[in-house]
Amino acid sequence: MSWIKDIISPETRKWEEFYRNRFQHDKIVRSTHGVNCTGGCSWQIHVKDGIVVWETQQIDYPLLEDSLPPYEPRGCQRGISFSWYLYSPLRIKYPLIRGALIDAFLKEKRAAGGDPLKAWENLQADPGKRKKYQEARGMGGFQRASWDQVLELMAVANIHTAKKYGPDRVIGFSPIPAMSMLSYAAGGRFLQLFGGVCLSFYDWYCDLPTAFPELWGEQTDVCESADWYNSKMIADMGACLNMTRTPDCHFFAESRHNGTKAVVFSPDFSQVCKYADQWVPLHAGSDGAFWMATTHVILKEFHHEKKTPYFLEYSKKYTDSPYLVKLEADGKKFKPGRLLRANELKEYEDMEKGEWKFVNIDEKSGKPVVPKGAMGHRWDSKDGHWNMKFENTADDKPYDPALSFIDKNDKIAQTAFTEWGLDNHVYRGVPARKIKTVDGEVLVTTVYDLIMGQYGVSRGLDGAYPADYTDKDSAYTPAWQEIFTGVDSKTVLQFAREWANTANITEGKCMIIVGAGINHWYHANLMYRAGAMALMLCGCVGKNGGGLNHYVGQEKLAPMDSWSNMAFAKDWLGPVRLQQAPLWHYINTCQYRYDGEFSKYNTVPDNEHTRLHTADTIFKSVRNGWMPYYPQFKQNPLELCKEAMSNGAKTDDEIKSYVLEKLKSKELEYSVADPDAEENFPRVWYIWRGNAIVGSMKGHEYCLKHYLGTHSNKIAKDSEDHTEEVKWHEFAPEGKMDLVVDLNFRMDSSALYSDIVLPAASWYEKADMNSTDLHSFIHPLSAAIAPVWESKTDWEIFKELARATSDAAKKYLSEPQKDIVCSPLSHDTADEVTQPDIKDWYHGECEAIPGQTMHKLGVVDRDYTKIYEKFITLGENVKTKGLGAHGNHYFCEGEYQEMINSRHFPVREYEGQLLPSIEEDTEAANAILHLSSLTNGALTVRAYENMEKKTGLDLVDLGKGSEDVRMTYADLQAQPRRYNTSPLWSGIMNKGRAYCAYTYNVDKLVPWRTLTGRQHFYLDHEMYIAYGENLPTYKPSPKPEAYGDLKETLKDGAKAKVLNCLTPHGKWHIHSTYMENHRMLTLSRGCEPCWINELDAVDMGIQDNDWVEVYNDHGVYCTRASVSARIPRGVCIVYHVPERTTGIPKSQVRGNRRAGGHNSFTRIHLKPSYLCGGYGQFSYHFNYWGPIAPNRDTHVTIKKMTKVVF
Repeated sequence: MSWIKDIISPETRKWEEFYRNRFQHDKIVRSTHGVNCTGGCSWQIHVKDGIVVWETQQIDYPLLEDSLPPYEPRGCQRGISFSWYLYSPLRIKYPLIRGALIDAFLKEKRAAGGDPLKAWENLQADPGKRKKYQEARGMGGFQRASWDQVLELMAVANIHTAKKYGPDRVIGFSPIPAMSMLSYAAGGRFLQLFGGVCLSFYDWYCDLPTAFPELWGEQTDVCESADWYNSKMIADMGACLNMTRTPDCHFFAESRHNGTKAVVFSPDFSQVCKYADQWVPLHAGSDGAFWMATTHVILKEFHHEKKTPYFLEYSKKYTDSPYLVKLEADGKKFKPGRLLRANELKEYEDMEKGEWKFVNIDEKSGKPVVPKGAMGHRWDSKDGHWNMKFENTADDKPYDPALSFIDKNDKIAQTAFTEWGLDNHVYRGVPARKIKTVDGEVLVTTVYDLIMGQYGVSRGLDGAYPADYTDKDSAYTPAWQEIFTGVDSKTVLQFAREWANTANITEGKCMIIVGAGINHWYHANLMYRAGAMALMLCGCVGKNGGGLNHYVGQEKLAPMDSWSNMAFAKDWLGPVRLQQAPLWHYINTCQYRYDGEFSKYNTVPDNEHTRLHTADTIFKSVRNGWMPYYPQFKQNPLELCKEAMSNGAKTDDEIKSYVLEKLKSKELEYSVADPDAEENFPRVWYIWRGNAIVGSMKGHEYCLKHYLGTHSNKIAKDSEDHTEEVKWHEFAPEGKMDLVVDLNFRMDSSALYSDIVLPAASWYEKADMNSTDLHSFIHPLSAAIAPVWESKTDWEIFKELARATSDAAKKYLSEPQKDIVCSPLSHDTADEVTQPDIKDWYHGECEAIPGQTMHKLGVVDRDYTKIYEKFITLGENVKTKGLGAHGNHYFCEGEYQEMINSRHFPVREYEGQLLPSIEEDTEAANAILHLSSLTNGALTVRAYENMEKKTGLDLVDLGKGSEDVRMTYADLQAQPRRYNTSPLWSGIMNKGRAYCAYTYNVDKLVPWRTLTGRQHFYLDHEMYIAYGENLPTYKPSPKPEAYGDLKETLKDGAKAKVLNCLTPHGKWHIHSTYMENHRMLTLSRGCEPCWINELDAVDMGIQDNDWVEVYNDHGVYCTRASVSARIPRGVCIVYHVPERTTGIPKSQVRGNRRAGGHNSFTRIHLKPSYLCGGYGQFSYHFNYWGPIAPNRDTHVTIKKMTKVVF
């Protein structure tokens, strides 16, 4: 009867109070997670007695249009576990510094009479002492330090580097600013005020879909997840939605109740397959072949045979299909060449920027016309012609473009086409017309006719066309694709017909959802283009429920216009140093030395462009202004400016002229030309908000050796293929970095390798903002509690670093400095129309003209004593130069002045005048919101007014009704706010419409930011023609023997089973990174296992849960085996990111040294065609264009461990 006693004697139940108290709280604060999962979920953070006790989802998202389900509940079982980190044993509580470093530094400081700068100089000047603390990296030995101590050391390291080598040897890396905008901006702002370098991240993570710049001139623009519900057929490839887009997956499930058919393409039976109507288990990396065959069927049946009106009209209006391509003589036959330019025709040869305007044929008159909307119209002096109206530029008269010359031609030209999968080179008949140009008669065809030839749709023409769908030897038939995908032809035919019929009936409501599973392959751009062709030819892009929707990183930083100005200190200074990371790491980690000639593993024609070593192509791209590279010169840029002035230069222009002459004479050397020279090393590296050394470091073991100078498990050797222009040193340097600093709230693997670890506030301890691709709201991160122990927010840390560096400068670098900055030719500027042909000034092929035939040169005035004051003050460039992004611009003098005059904004005094204050993070947040066209309705309208002038279209109606919108940080804390439709982004969201990319272009006839202003089937850059990628095509993955992962491992005929190793996002992580908390480890065997097919496991003598080594020449990872029938043969999977803090044993195959992580068996392989620039959409912008760092083509062997030692 004890239960009766319990009722009448409550004191006996006091043990229950623990559970009751667990769910009591004093307050609830709204925040979110600054993690790269694209969720951007709104959370309730429950606080009791100043301690976060639990979190749960918010449920107050505003509704979109009535036909769509609501967004909530948003969140996932991973996110709800985050608060564990706040008080975990991994939490960084105090500043930490490596004992070997601080001991050496303090000893030198005492010897220097207490002078910290002299101490740092002496320490760096002694190779033995420097090497000693470098070798301790990754070996533990941290000591607790004070904030004053670490700030002093960092400040003098900064000043020493600037004085001796130049500020462009101080580097910073932080990923995905949309996760926590202010935290990223803090470091970016400090680095640019200093003259340092910000490394890109989207391309380095291999999340940048390079096909988006190629086809649309866009970095990434995709629909929000609510638009999935509008689709009627969804193809999912490489995107495991319920694992990596968990909060949004309900839309995928709900869409099926709304009549949507879902088809999943995946080599393994991944989790998202359970949502599918159909699973297509194609071979890993063969998706492009399937889509090429799909498009073959669409073109044959729906374009040629049925002549589907919707498809043909869409192709005419919104793609480059009717544009003319010159056919160049190839013996007695022909090959596709460049697009025909307006200035090549006599009647248009004097047209302004005529070499950047292109030609159609008017169907009615048969005469050439120059369509509006090309890149030349965007950057010429006449407003109102940058639109997609069917009007001739010369006289504004309407025309109807000829899509094909099949019915009216002068010749059926036998034209060369190459199919790289089977290495077939064939000639096929293409209808062509003769056109008179200023240089004589040329033969031209339309892009559409070339596409028909490329895909093997004969239309009754002669040539090596496929006989029918069963012709397995001809590209790109359903039978042909069977060779590469393992999927039968019937599946292709069924899918293609369902796809095209659905698109026709719904007018474009078919979409592809795609992610890292595709984008991390070497030939990712070709796979994306193959799928995009099926979308564009069926009129599915720019249509709600359609489009190519790439979800990998949380890339969409909505208020980019105002944020980027603050984040890179453009409110104070001119050119900034923003570095393309993949090429930078490839060079600086010395991975280029191990690479050899890329043509051995990249399927390309043999010509002058493809014979170059990748490193030599990088050097060429840097000097010609296609790509950035910092440090710039072997000479300190501060000293270079002083030298110029001592030689008579009195103005900035004269300094630039002096530097130009030194470059032309080759007296001044580019750093990229000799990256292993000591003067060109990167010296100081700041890491924040990211796991740079392990999580994202492709070629991790090369980083350990050549950056850090510590132990490495690589056994790879230098390639026998040496560079020609880039100087080759006999021995590669080790330990380039003087100082590595990590800001972190947990002891992750990068922190373990750093010299200084600073305790950063977590996502529940700071004010910040967050936006994502998956929805159209802006979220706050809020300080539910104060930063614990001695941690500080990123904004506070970099503010203090700015103060310490300014204070040190007053003693050591007090004089104002001139700094010369090299900048590449930039996308969304007139730089896009500077280099119609590849000509290398360095070899005398043209005159060296900054900003035209080479990179730009700019001079920046720096006062190192004022860095702190400028950091906390919003500069007047906002007022005088205005703001903008993506080629949009607006002035905001009134809004800036309002921040000074209004009581709603704090001000501070700078050099005798009042300016807006951004000293505190909330002040910076409100400044961003006040000055963005997405969150200030008056600026929305102003931006559309400017675009009306540019385009000659009616656009302001999109901003009307939003004039009174003014968002503040407090508003976001009250409820998620949906931002305004803005010309900054390509989707229209009025009246609750779901955001869908390119609806602005399709609905309003605003051009894409491409050469023609249309979506591009054909890419006529010389490098794309040279690399055989001017037309959509299929190239198989590089062969393991050529890729070079196992040269030493399988040396002398050693035999082992070789597996293709994939590294997707893990199930039990908070996105990719946070896997080492107790809940996640409990659900994943306490580690990140290696998944192996059960038959492969039998061959290797491995059983489930055995400890194994996954290894190749680059390094080794030790873990448990997870043997599963869902993994296809020949493939293994290691989900990223395993952490060094969670029990990584020592490797038997690498001499009992501690094993690494998932990037230990990778090495950087770059695709050099991405290096081109100064040409339309092929122009550099930070995180927009350049090589990506793929890893899916990696091959390993696996061995069972006989003894496990930790």
